[in-house]
Amino acid sequence: MARKALIVKTKKKQDEYMKALEQGKKPKFPTRVYNRCGKCGRNRGYFRKFNMCRICIRELAQDGKIAGLTKSSW
Repeated sequence: MARKALIVKTKKKQDEYMKALEQGKKPKFPTRVYNRCGKCGRNRGYFRKFNMCRICIRELAQDGKIAGLTKSSW
């Protein structure tokens, strides 16, 4: 995937951020840490609860792979 490098880079920044917080230090640039979808790398429409973007959540919900989540229709 083209965004694989972005996913790895973001994960590394998040790990550094958490390590600094555990040591009691304030990170130098806390706004540089942002969330990306773990599956496709998309940074918009991100849901923290699932660690995925809205598009990936919808795909998995339609396949029934996320327990307790169904696509609404009326």
